[in-house]
Amino acid sequence: MGDELGRLESAGADFVHIDVMDGCFCPQLTVGPPVIAALRTKLRKDVHLMIEDPLDKVGAYVDAGADMLTFHVEATRHPHRVLQALGSAVSRGIALNPGTPVEVVEPLLDDVELVLVLAVNPGWGGQRFAPNTQRRLAAVRDLIDRSGRSVMLGVDGGVTRENVGSIAAMGVDVIVAGSAVFDGGDAAANLKSLRAGVAK
Repeated sequence: MGDELGRLESAGADFVHIDVMDGCFCPQLTVGPPVIAALRTKLRKDVHLMIEDPLDKVGAYVDAGADMLTFHVEATRHPHRVLQALGSAVSRGIALNPGTPVEVVEPLLDDVELVLVLAVNPGWGGQRFAPNTQRRLAAVRDLIDRSGRSVMLGVDGGVTRENVGSIAAMGVDVIVAGSAVFDGGDAAANLKSLRAGVAK
């Protein structure tokens, strides 16, 4: 893992995006705070919590060195309380599954630095980019613009080396790519190819 992180650093990645799954919110079980704390990298750690009831758990991820922490609004009854618990310790993000109405972000925009729109259902790599994502991104961008705040808009899932240019044209600030970087060939070369596609 350290070697892969080094290659991504040298290829110019902006963040390392770490998917945390608990086997409940998503069927898979991945990493937790000890692994995040053990990652030695110059990259900013962008921790994406796909876990149930994050309120009592977010502190452990902050302590583990998360620079940005994103949780799902669907995973808690009280997303605003989670944002309050995080305070200014990290950059705060909220994520939306494909079936969640985008309007849920509006009352939370004063307390976030990122809205992450999922273009796939969480939990599996290699899914296709959902066609309604462009419309959802435009709707979230409109909510952000009307808030008057500088909030990043991100998209996660279904990104390929073939479609990254069209996704970048949807007005996003952050593109999360997993399979497009790590499946097939050298991860650093794949990342450079993605960045080139964004620049077109």
